[in-house]
Amino acid sequence: MNPQLKYDMYVDGACQGNPGESGIGVIICQGDHIIKNISQHIGITTNNVAEYMALIYGLQEALIKNIRSIHINTDSELLYKQIKGEYKVKDETLKMLNTLVRHLWSGFEKIDIINIPREKNKGADKLAVTAIEKRPVLSKKKKTKASQDDQLLGLV
Repeated sequence: MNPQLKYDMYVDGACQGNPGESGIGVIICQGDHIIKNISQHIGITTNNVAEYMALIYGLQEALIKNIRSIHINTDSELLYKQIKGEYKVKDETLKMLNTLVRHLWSGFEKIDIINIPREKNKGADKLAVTAIEKRPVLSKKKKTKASQDDQLLGLV
């Protein structure tokens, strides 16, 4: 990838319930040309964690593709304002994710983030929702002693 060209990233996280099954959606593009779509199920978490994870996946992918200048679009006011330093990060998990974002951020020569209306982020939202819908489903076992033990150990 040419680091001098202008790239845009759209990020979104989605949950079914809060916390609930979650997915992320990321679109990296150059003009009308899509460089990468990411649609990833991330398990059970909160919507705010999903928003952060979408941004983290997107930043990692941009760095992998040697993109060093990017414009980030998010419809999450909380994510936007915490990254900009306008909101204090109180939640311990979000503090950790915010620190990771700032670390990844340092790998870019030019990076900015804006808060866009939800209507302008439909592509990333669709990828996030699709990730939840296509999540891996564990097979239903008969309730045996072994499967109950497996459940207690988190193996199923």
